[in-house]
Amino acid sequence: MTDYRRLRVALLGAGAVGSQVAALLRQHADELADRAGARLELVGIAVRDVDAKRDVELPSELFTTDADSLIVGSDIVIELMGGIEPARTYLLHAINSGADVVTANKALLATHGPEIFDAADQVGAEVYYEAAAAGAIPIIRPLRDSLAGDRVQRIMGIVNGTTNYILDRMDTEGAEFSQVLADAQRLGYAEADPTADVEGYDAAQKAAILASLAFHTTVPLEAVHREGISSIDSSMMDAARHAGYVIKLLAVCERLTEESGESISVRVYPALIDRAHPLASVHGANNAVFVQAEAAGNLMFYGAGAGGVQTASAVLGDVVSAARRHIAGGVGVGESTLANLPIVPVGRVTTSYQITLEVDDQPGVLATVAGILSEGRVSIATVEQTVVESGDGTGGVARLVIGTHKALEQDLSETVDRLAASGVVERVVSVLRVEGN
Repeated sequence: MTDYRRLRVALLGAGAVGSQVAALLRQHADELADRAGARLELVGIAVRDVDAKRDVELPSELFTTDADSLIVGSDIVIELMGGIEPARTYLLHAINSGADVVTANKALLATHGPEIFDAADQVGAEVYYEAAAAGAIPIIRPLRDSLAGDRVQRIMGIVNGTTNYILDRMDTEGAEFSQVLADAQRLGYAEADPTADVEGYDAAQKAAILASLAFHTTVPLEAVHREGISSIDSSMMDAARHAGYVIKLLAVCERLTEESGESISVRVYPALIDRAHPLASVHGANNAVFVQAEAAGNLMFYGAGAGGVQTASAVLGDVVSAARRHIAGGVGVGESTLANLPIVPVGRVTTSYQITLEVDDQPGVLATVAGILSEGRVSIATVEQTVVESGDGTGGVARLVIGTHKALEQDLSETVDRLAASGVVERVVSVLRVEGN
């Protein structure tokens, strides 16, 4: 057996991911030592309750409630507690104690990333966070390193497994949102309070991280436009399917070229994707990130976006990288956020749309709707009309599904408001963007 140098590894948190990381560190100790060039010694696991039931069996003597003492003297600190505090305080303590840190904490990085990265830069430490944006999918390192010499133009990501599971079943089975959400909660895909997932908060945090890396610009969470999927129903799914689309909750990070120069847009919302697009075939609770780069072209990263052992794979990859850096010596590689591109509001984004309206089923209505759209600089590409409620000879209610050419979001929004206020539109059923075309 090779006599490797020993590196002390502290683990903060022993939930679904943390317990798997601990087990794999112990189970594959010899193999990891060969890969890292150092023996990774798990010196302790900080938890709130040392007697709580864990997903895997671990020696009781590893557990402690004293995270501060565990951090001191450790070479690598793995933070898998989640949440903002005390995770933020512990990470800063670890960095200032001379440790490299590994985290999967998307919420912390999306809100306090610049502070944490700056602290690491000050002492020559490094922050590793491959598991923070898409679980087991390796996307952080390709954006930070492999594509550092290229210009990323656009990222479209399915980065929340819960919402993809829900929308996929609504699409393939014709089920309603509430029914599938209940199943997702029963199966453990969704929390008892699913707000973070279904309202897009989780995806927005990941979008902020991905955009910051792709465009070398600090993207605060509040700059990310966010919409959820709770308003999606079976009729919207039917209309999408009929038009050759599927609905996905997308994180879209895009480089824009305007008269004033380059800017970026970061947004999360349910959108229509052509069924021929690679993202349309992402099923179940899987995640995928589709990257468009100037030189590299189109790149697709696909796999499990969550799960204890799957996410543990990404965490351990970071631990091995941190160990190799310790052996090689030198300061950590800081984050590149010097581009400082302005972040524009969603109103300045241009895309295509599918607008569904319920209107009076009378002659001249379509012409009136077309006139309002034209006045708002929104050009019609396709129109389909069906009668949803017959009248008594004085007219009923018809449903119009209108596909548009590309239009400015602000123009489209104002035009939809005018449609809603017109005398011929009974109800604006839905407005969905079309992405990937």
